[in-house]
Amino acid sequence: MNKSIAGMIKISSYNDIVGGEDVSVIEVPLEELHQFKDHPFKVLDDDKMQDIVDSIKKHGVLMPGIVRPGKNGGYEIIAGHRRRRACELAGLETMPVLVKDYTDDEAVIAMVDSNLQREEILPSEKAFAYRMKFEALSHQGKRDDDASSTQVGWKAETASMIGEAQGDSKNQVRRYIRLTELQKELLDLVDGKKLKFNPAVEISYLPKGEQKLLIKVMEEDAVMPSLTQAGQLKKLSQDKAFTKESVHAILTVSVIREKQFTIKREVVERYFEPETTDEEMENVICTLLEEWKRKKR
Repeated sequence: MNKSIAGMIKISSYNDIVGGEDVSVIEVPLEELHQFKDHPFKVLDDDKMQDIVDSIKKHGVLMPGIVRPGKNGGYEIIAGHRRRRACELAGLETMPVLVKDYTDDEAVIAMVDSNLQREEILPSEKAFAYRMKFEALSHQGKRDDDASSTQVGWKAETASMIGEAQGDSKNQVRRYIRLTELQKELLDLVDGKKLKFNPAVEISYLPKGEQKLLIKVMEEDAVMPSLTQAGQLKKLSQDKAFTKESVHAILTVSVIREKQFTIKREVVERYFEPETTDEEMENVICTLLEEWKRKKR
């Protein structure tokens, strides 16, 4: 490849990523710039992309991308996925980049840090970015000892460090990482602001098969689980009682409540053990009503 050296420069805004060192800017053909493996950030041809395209057409690429040599030739993009797409849409054949020799873990950390600076980030993007950075930092921080307390303390410290730059607590970082355990359909609902964040975190603890069953019931009942309902679903799973009927019962509780129909407590409680809570009684009643409705049909 014929590389055109643009010169030795220092990009101050990239100091944290390239280590503050002098690096060379080269022009690289777009076909030799490859997406980062498992890149968690979406590249959309939306209005913001068009703004980048218009800027490139008028001013050129003002900020070089950051890449590392690819294992199979070409270059792997660390920062600049949207710029590469914009260059393509603008009709350019090359893009200026800074080449940096990163290890795999260093590349992940640099990629995540550069992209988290964006103004708008979807929950799914942040979730997978946090997970990738956490795993990369975990590789770097592995200890020879097997003391669980040491490992737990180090993981908490790592989560705190990851969230600090984004204003998230260590627990919030962990919640975001939990979202990566969701089925894609559920994660899309979170991105679309249809399924709320906290219920989604609770649902993430369900096995994949139970999540798929939940999606089916949600579609049939046209409902989204509340935080309370998500907690009840999680307990169903823990109790090995996660069935279509029990899920229907939990998700239709709110519908039954809206009808303002009440049953006197003394009529119902004689069928239950004294320590049974109102919530548990309600779930049993709804399950039985659901079974009765199906038999009646």
